[in-house]
Amino acid sequence: MLAKIDSQHAYLLRATRSDSDVRRELLSDLRAIRDQLSAAVKAHDRESLRGHEGTAAVHYLQGLRRLLNPGVPAELRFSSRSRRPPLDRFNALLGFGYGLLYAAVMRAVIASGLEPALGFFHTPRSAAHPLVLDLMELFRVPLWDLVVVGSINRGQWRPEADFAVTRTKVWLSEAGRRKAVDLFEDRLQESWKHPVLQYSLSYARTVELEARLLEKEWSGEPGLFARSHLR
Repeated sequence: MLAKIDSQHAYLLRATRSDSDVRRELLSDLRAIRDQLSAAVKAHDRESLRGHEGTAAVHYLQGLRRLLNPGVPAELRFSSRSRRPPLDRFNALLGFGYGLLYAAVMRAVIASGLEPALGFFHTPRSAAHPLVLDLMELFRVPLWDLVVVGSINRGQWRPEADFAVTRTKVWLSEAGRRKAVDLFEDRLQESWKHPVLQYSLSYARTVELEARLLEKEWSGEPGLFARSHLR
Protein backbone atom coordinates (compact mmCIF):
# COMPACT_ATOMS: atom_id res chain seq x y z
CA MET A 1 0.00 0.00 0.00
CA LEU A 2 2.85 2.38 0.71
CA ALA A 3 4.22 1.83 -2.79
CA LYS A 4 0.77 2.40 -4.28
CA ILE A 5 0.22 5.70 -2.46
CA ASP A 6 3.73 6.84 -3.28
CA SER A 7 3.26 6.06 -6.98
CA GLN A 8 -0.02 8.00 -7.02
CA HIS A 9 1.71 11.02 -5.53
CA ALA A 10 4.68 10.68 -7.89
CA TYR A 11 2.46 10.41 -10.96
CA LEU A 12 0.49 13.55 -10.16
CA LEU A 13 3.75 15.43 -9.55
CA ARG A 14 5.31 14.22 -12.79
CA ALA A 15 2.20 14.87 -14.87
CA THR A 16 2.03 18.51 -13.73
CA ARG A 17 5.71 19.43 -13.63
CA SER A 18 5.44 21.52 -16.82
CA ASP A 19 2.03 23.05 -16.04
CA SER A 20 2.22 25.39 -13.06
CA ASP A 21 -1.50 26.25 -13.22
CA VAL A 22 -2.62 22.63 -12.90
CA ARG A 23 0.03 22.02 -10.24
CA ARG A 24 -1.44 24.85 -8.15
CA GLU A 25 -4.90 23.33 -8.53
CA LEU A 26 -3.50 20.02 -7.30
CA LEU A 27 -1.57 21.30 -4.29
CA SER A 28 -4.20 20.46 -1.68
CA ASP A 29 -4.66 16.96 -3.06
CA LEU A 30 -0.90 16.41 -3.27
CA ARG A 31 -0.49 17.49 0.35
CA ALA A 32 -3.33 15.23 1.43
CA ILE A 33 -1.82 12.22 -0.37
CA ARG A 34 1.58 12.92 1.16
CA ASP A 35 0.00 13.19 4.62
CA GLN A 36 -1.77 9.88 4.16
CA LEU A 37 1.48 8.26 3.06
CA SER A 38 3.21 9.50 6.21
CA ALA A 39 0.34 8.24 8.35
CA ALA A 40 0.26 4.87 6.57
CA VAL A 41 3.92 4.29 7.45
CA LYS A 42 2.89 4.41 11.12
CA ALA A 43 -0.29 2.33 10.77
CA HIS A 44 -0.48 -0.44 13.37
CA ASP A 45 -3.10 -2.66 11.75
CA ARG A 46 -4.65 -3.51 8.40
CA GLU A 47 -7.83 -1.51 8.96
CA SER A 48 -5.88 1.67 9.70
CA LEU A 49 -3.83 1.11 6.58
CA ARG A 50 -7.02 0.62 4.57
CA GLY A 51 -8.31 3.94 5.85
CA HIS A 52 -5.20 5.85 4.83
CA GLU A 53 -5.13 4.13 1.44
CA GLY A 54 -8.78 4.96 0.84
CA THR A 55 -8.38 8.63 1.76
CA ALA A 56 -5.32 8.93 -0.45
CA ALA A 57 -7.29 7.32 -3.31
CA VAL A 58 -10.04 9.95 -3.03
CA HIS A 59 -7.53 12.77 -3.45
CA TYR A 60 -5.71 10.90 -6.20
CA LEU A 61 -8.90 10.56 -8.24
CA GLN A 62 -9.58 14.25 -7.77
CA GLY A 63 -6.11 14.86 -9.13
CA LEU A 64 -6.71 12.57 -12.12
CA ARG A 65 -9.72 14.64 -13.13
CA ARG A 66 -7.51 17.70 -13.37
CA LEU A 67 -5.00 15.92 -15.59
CA LEU A 68 -7.49 15.67 -18.45
CA ASN A 69 -6.85 18.35 -21.06
CA PRO A 70 -9.42 21.14 -21.56
CA GLY A 71 -10.22 19.76 -25.02
CA VAL A 72 -11.30 16.35 -23.73
CA PRO A 73 -15.04 15.91 -24.45
CA ALA A 74 -17.45 15.82 -21.53
CA GLU A 75 -18.39 12.21 -22.34
CA LEU A 76 -14.89 11.04 -21.35
CA ARG A 77 -14.72 12.92 -18.06
CA PHE A 78 -15.80 11.57 -14.67
CA SER A 79 -16.89 12.80 -11.27
CA SER A 80 -16.23 9.81 -9.00
CA ARG A 81 -15.16 6.17 -9.00
CA SER A 82 -17.83 3.62 -9.95
CA ARG A 83 -17.03 -0.06 -10.33
CA ARG A 84 -19.84 -2.60 -10.62
CA PRO A 85 -21.26 -1.36 -12.84
CA PRO A 86 -19.17 1.52 -14.24
CA LEU A 87 -21.41 4.52 -14.78
CA ASP A 88 -19.31 6.52 -17.23
CA ARG A 89 -16.74 5.97 -19.94
CA PHE A 90 -13.72 6.82 -17.80
CA ASN A 91 -14.70 4.27 -15.17
CA ALA A 92 -15.40 1.71 -17.87
CA LEU A 93 -11.85 2.19 -19.11
CA LEU A 94 -10.41 1.85 -15.61
CA GLY A 95 -12.40 -1.30 -14.90
CA PHE A 96 -11.55 -3.03 -18.16
CA GLY A 97 -7.87 -2.21 -17.86
CA TYR A 98 -7.73 -3.43 -14.28
CA GLY A 99 -9.22 -6.69 -15.54
CA LEU A 100 -6.33 -6.99 -18.00
CA LEU A 101 -3.90 -6.19 -15.20
CA TYR A 102 -5.49 -8.82 -12.97
CA ALA A 103 -4.90 -11.47 -15.64
CA ALA A 104 -1.26 -10.40 -16.11
CA VAL A 105 -0.58 -10.51 -12.37
CA MET A 106 -2.33 -13.87 -12.04
CA ARG A 107 0.01 -15.33 -14.68
CA ALA A 108 3.01 -13.99 -12.76
CA VAL A 109 1.76 -15.38 -9.45
CA ILE A 110 1.22 -18.84 -10.92
CA ALA A 111 4.59 -18.78 -12.70
CA SER A 112 6.26 -17.91 -9.39
CA GLY A 113 4.68 -20.83 -7.57
CA LEU A 114 2.67 -18.68 -5.16
CA GLU A 115 -0.85 -19.47 -3.98
CA PRO A 116 -3.14 -16.72 -5.34
CA ALA A 117 -5.78 -17.31 -2.65
CA LEU A 118 -3.39 -16.41 0.20
CA GLY A 119 -3.18 -12.63 0.34
CA PHE A 120 -1.78 -10.33 3.00
CA PHE A 121 -3.85 -7.17 2.54
CA HIS A 122 -6.99 -8.12 0.65
CA THR A 123 -9.35 -10.72 2.06
CA PRO A 124 -11.58 -13.22 0.20
CA ARG A 125 -14.70 -11.16 -0.60
CA SER A 126 -15.38 -12.18 -4.19
CA ALA A 127 -14.15 -14.57 -6.87
CA ALA A 128 -10.97 -12.50 -7.19
CA HIS A 129 -7.87 -13.98 -5.58
CA PRO A 130 -6.56 -11.86 -2.68
CA LEU A 131 -2.85 -12.22 -3.48
CA VAL A 132 -3.43 -11.11 -7.08
CA LEU A 133 -5.32 -8.06 -5.82
CA ASP A 134 -2.46 -7.34 -3.41
CA LEU A 135 0.17 -7.37 -6.16
CA MET A 136 -2.04 -5.39 -8.52
CA GLU A 137 -1.76 -2.38 -6.23
CA LEU A 138 1.87 -1.96 -7.30
CA PHE A 139 0.92 -1.63 -10.96
CA ARG A 140 -2.41 0.19 -11.25
CA VAL A 141 -0.79 3.59 -11.74
CA PRO A 142 2.13 2.77 -14.07
CA LEU A 143 0.46 0.09 -16.17
CA TRP A 144 -3.02 1.53 -16.63
CA ASP A 145 -3.92 4.84 -14.97
CA LEU A 146 -1.32 6.85 -16.84
CA VAL A 147 -2.08 4.91 -20.03
CA VAL A 148 -5.76 5.84 -19.78
CA VAL A 149 -5.14 9.52 -19.07
CA GLY A 150 -2.51 9.77 -21.80
CA SER A 151 -4.69 8.06 -24.41
CA ILE A 152 -7.68 10.25 -23.57
CA ASN A 153 -5.59 13.41 -23.80
CA ARG A 154 -4.27 12.26 -27.19
CA GLY A 155 -7.81 11.85 -28.49
CA GLN A 156 -7.54 8.10 -29.05
CA TRP A 157 -11.04 7.27 -27.78
CA ARG A 158 -14.29 7.75 -29.71
CA PRO A 159 -17.10 8.38 -27.21
CA GLU A 160 -19.71 6.71 -29.38
CA ALA A 161 -17.91 3.96 -31.29
CA ASP A 162 -15.67 2.70 -28.47
CA PHE A 163 -18.36 2.41 -25.78
CA ALA A 164 -21.82 0.96 -25.24
CA VAL A 165 -24.01 3.09 -22.98
CA THR A 166 -27.29 2.44 -21.19
CA ARG A 167 -28.99 4.30 -18.35
CA THR A 168 -27.50 1.91 -15.80
CA LYS A 169 -24.13 0.86 -17.20
CA VAL A 170 -21.29 1.82 -19.52
CA TRP A 171 -18.89 -0.69 -21.00
CA LEU A 172 -16.44 -0.93 -23.89
CA SER A 173 -17.60 -1.96 -27.34
CA GLU A 174 -15.68 -4.61 -29.28
CA ALA A 175 -13.65 -1.87 -30.93
CA GLY A 176 -12.99 -0.27 -27.56
CA ARG A 177 -11.86 -3.56 -26.04
CA ARG A 178 -9.43 -4.17 -28.89
CA LYS A 179 -8.02 -0.69 -28.43
CA ALA A 180 -7.62 -1.16 -24.67
CA VAL A 181 -5.89 -4.53 -25.11
CA ASP A 182 -3.47 -3.02 -27.63
CA LEU A 183 -2.65 -0.12 -25.30
CA PHE A 184 -2.10 -2.45 -22.35
CA GLU A 185 0.06 -4.88 -24.30
CA ASP A 186 2.14 -2.02 -25.69
CA ARG A 187 2.69 -0.74 -22.16
CA LEU A 188 3.78 -4.17 -20.94
CA GLN A 189 6.49 -4.25 -23.60
CA GLU A 190 7.92 -0.85 -22.67
CA SER A 191 11.18 -0.90 -20.75
CA TRP A 192 12.31 1.11 -17.74
CA LYS A 193 15.26 1.08 -15.34
CA HIS A 194 14.54 -0.53 -11.99
CA PRO A 195 15.73 1.98 -9.36
CA VAL A 196 16.89 -0.67 -6.89
CA LEU A 197 18.26 -3.42 -9.13
CA GLN A 198 19.72 -0.83 -11.53
CA TYR A 199 19.03 -2.62 -14.79
CA SER A 200 16.42 -2.20 -17.52
CA LEU A 201 13.53 -4.59 -18.04
CA SER A 202 10.07 -4.58 -19.56
CA TYR A 203 6.99 -3.93 -17.45
CA ALA A 204 5.85 -7.47 -18.25
CA ARG A 205 9.06 -8.79 -16.76
CA THR A 206 8.67 -6.41 -13.81
CA VAL A 207 5.32 -7.93 -12.87
CA GLU A 208 6.83 -11.41 -12.72
CA LEU A 209 9.90 -10.08 -10.91
CA GLU A 210 7.78 -8.59 -8.12
CA ALA A 211 5.95 -11.89 -7.70
CA ARG A 212 9.27 -13.71 -7.37
CA LEU A 213 10.61 -11.08 -4.95
CA LEU A 214 7.50 -11.61 -2.82
CA GLU A 215 8.24 -15.33 -2.75
CA LYS A 216 11.76 -14.52 -1.55
CA GLU A 217 10.33 -12.11 1.03
CA TRP A 218 8.38 -15.01 2.52
CA SER A 219 11.15 -17.59 2.18
CA GLY A 220 13.93 -15.80 4.04
CA GLU A 221 15.42 -13.33 1.56
CA PRO A 222 13.57 -10.07 2.34
CA GLY A 223 14.29 -6.51 1.36
CA LEU A 224 13.51 -6.02 -2.33
CA PHE A 225 9.77 -6.64 -2.75
CA ALA A 226 7.73 -3.48 -3.49
CA ARG A 227 10.81 -1.32 -3.35
CA SER A 228 10.73 -0.18 -6.96
CA HIS A 229 8.11 2.58 -6.50
CA LEU A 230 7.40 2.52 -10.23
CA ARG A 231 7.41 5.96 -11.83
